[in-house]
Amino acid sequence: MILTVFRACLLLIFWTLLPHTGESLPPPASDSASLVYRTKQQYALALESNQPLLAAQALQTLGRLFFHAGQYPQALEYYSEAAKKFEQLGEQTLLAETHNALGELYYYSKQPNQARQEYEQALALFRKTSHASGVAQTYGNIGHLYEKRQRYDSAFYFQRKALQQYVAANNQEGTAKIYENMGSIFEDLARYDSAQVYFQRALKVNLQTKDSLLRIEILNNLGDVLRKTGHPKASLMYSRQAYELALTTHERHFLSGTSNDIGKAYQLMGQHDSAYHYVALSRAFEAEIYSQESSQQLVLTQALFDTEKKNREIEKLTDERQFNQLVTAAAVLVLLLLVGIVTLAYNRQKLKVRNEQTLSRQNQLVYETQHELMLSELRNKQLEEEQLKHELATRSKELSTHILHIIQKNESLEQLKTSLEKLIKDDKRDHKKQIKKIVQQINDSFSHDQYWLEFSSTFEQVHHSFFEKLRTYSDQLSTSDLRLIALLKMNLTSADISTLLGISPDSLRVTRYRLRKKLNLEAGESLTAFVQSL
Repeated sequence: MILTVFRACLLLIFWTLLPHTGESLPPPASDSASLVYRTKQQYALALESNQPLLAAQALQTLGRLFFHAGQYPQALEYYSEAAKKFEQLGEQTLLAETHNALGELYYYSKQPNQARQEYEQALALFRKTSHASGVAQTYGNIGHLYEKRQRYDSAFYFQRKALQQYVAANNQEGTAKIYENMGSIFEDLARYDSAQVYFQRALKVNLQTKDSLLRIEILNNLGDVLRKTGHPKASLMYSRQAYELALTTHERHFLSGTSNDIGKAYQLMGQHDSAYHYVALSRAFEAEIYSQESSQQLVLTQALFDTEKKNREIEKLTDERQFNQLVTAAAVLVLLLLVGIVTLAYNRQKLKVRNEQTLSRQNQLVYETQHELMLSELRNKQLEEEQLKHELATRSKELSTHILHIIQKNESLEQLKTSLEKLIKDDKRDHKKQIKKIVQQINDSFSHDQYWLEFSSTFEQVHHSFFEKLRTYSDQLSTSDLRLIALLKMNLTSADISTLLGISPDSLRVTRYRLRKKLNLEAGESLTAFVQSL
């Protein structure tokens, strides 16, 4: 009992020393190895003291550490394991945060489709728990994903939804970030006036918070916009503010970016000495960043290697101890069995011969019975297969007959319609009204449903569950669409299909185009090949 309490206390101490999920900055290279080591110790203690929630949070922290270190496979492994544990524990908010982290991981791994799936799962969980800030954050992530794919309309849509959620939740930091995101989209579109408006809004809201890192980014973006619109002197003011703020936070990424922007502004102003100084300073910061990241990668890799090596050694010792225990127990058991075997050996030998004879006869009987059953099942399956083949051939013949009948009927009606239309053009007006009525009846007969009902019934029997599979791709298909798809499935030519449907080839092309849109087929993808693959 005392040992359990001690472990729990030690676990809480470790947990308070670790960075949590809400922090977005990576740890310095010098702290990476110790953080990984402490987090793994915390995870081991959580497992030993039966605290699954803390264990899952430790896995989440490990995922974040390896993600910021650029070790994406390890980060994916830890995030996925944390998500499983959160789901088992019913911790929906933490599970949603982990799905968001996985989405970000997939985004940086250049897998946008998987990233979107993770964001959708996070969004559903945040909505379920009525977590407004979480919903807003996820909307912002999805909008950022669309922005990087240059789908700006979708990006604006999701960023606006994120803004609504943040404003409703009175989350000023989130509101400022979304304004900054929207300004970046306008900047990508070269709409610099709109970009400047949103960056100013972001700065106004950000000044009411303590988020200095976002403030650096906003100031830097304002400087970029002013420089791109031909106001280098005004841009220099914002870039300098960003640079001075970056100096106080010791953020080398921002120091490198702001130094480079100041150099660009001086270059546009014709002050080349100052421009050269700041560009060189930017490169020096980049070199420090590269060196720091390389050191961090090396330290984390070494820490991971050492940890895995220790784990393997522990597992090896544990296996050896278990093996020795098993060997000892087996030796005792074998000794006891030998005593019993020696005692019963003589009687067992006699019984063995008699039992072998009985068993041989029983095996022979079982074999013969099984052989007969297998032959019977084989014959039944052959009969069933022949019956199914016969039935399929019959249905296919019926289907072809239906198609031929409809084609012949529609061709006859088409000829009759053509003849009647010629009569209409004649000057005998006393017949025109009656002939028009006949033409209308012929047109109505083109869409006669009886033959199509019989055709659909036979088609469904030949191509089982075809329409059910088709509706999984789109729930907007009309009866006419289903008829066209069925005829495409039968490999009919466009001429036969237009005759069957009673429409012109041009109308058939329009119908095929609309059907492709309903099925969400990509440009260049064959409609006929898609239908045949179902």
